Amino acid sequence: MRNDLDQIEAAFVGTPLAGLPIGHGPSGTVLVADVDPNRLQEAWQAADALVPVIGRRPVMVTDDFDDTLRIRPEPEPGPSESELRAFAEAAESSEPWLAYRHYSEDDEVDEGEVEYYTRGMAGVDLTALVSDVVLPTPRQALERALYDRLLADVDLYARVLGSVRFMTQTDYWYTPDRVLLMLLPTSDVRSSGYWVDFYGALTREYRQTLAEVLAQWRHRWDARLVASWGTMLQFQVGRRPAPGDEAWTAAGQLKALAPNLDLSRWEVAVALPAGDAWFVHNRP
Repeated sequence: MRNDLDQIEAAFVGTPLAGLPIGHGPSGTVLVADVDPNRLQEAWQAADALVPVIGRRPVMVTDDFDDTLRIRPEPEPGPSESELRAFAEAAESSEPWLAYRHYSEDDEVDEGEVEYYTRGMAGVDLTALVSDVVLPTPRQALERALYDRLLADVDLYARVLGSVRFMTQTDYWYTPDRVLLMLLPTSDVRSSGYWVDFYGALTREYRQTLAEVLAQWRHRWDARLVASWGTMLQFQVGRRPAPGDEAWTAAGQLKALAPNLDLSRWEVAVALPAGDAWFVHNRP
């Protein structure tokens, strides 16, 4: 195991991770301490580039809320190969978008409620765009009609985008006081869900479901998990969804996983094609 740590330290030479304290973490992981919070993404990118070399997928974590997350003097056993394989197989057979559904998914909009759903963060009254929609109507139908009509109005779309694009920028990300890099004992995206600490996945079944989300988002959007802060997940996205059906679908999934994201689905759909950073917030 010390040899494993030596190999990782050697791979870190010339990167922002060089010279940082390194040791055994929980459940077969390796922890790298004292990561500069101001260079969090740079450090993660360096570790992500080394996955083919060290065979370990990186995720940033913090001990701000958990003093048991620390370097250990001795390695702690992780799951066996058979256990991890069973976890990944169960994840692959799960239906994540049946398990993760936004609490407002089935809401209906009545007379007098339309303006609440059409004003959004931009503060622009878009009620006129859906003035012909017969009420009551499912919220999702109203928002999709609003989004489609907004796409056809270049000036109005740009105005809304100016107010919501912050949610796909790293400036919007949470930054803890203390940051550690956790190197998971797998290079497989789906299997990596075994170790992800997230309030929205407190049971083994939900961890498996989250693992399938990680795999689907990686395949579809090249979305890579950068950080897990317990109630928050942060992703770097390599392929932005295009405006229209792609952005609408991705926005629905993001809202389902992040019930504490204070934007309407149509606003998220406007924001997603404009940035490479996704933020998931699910708290008590």
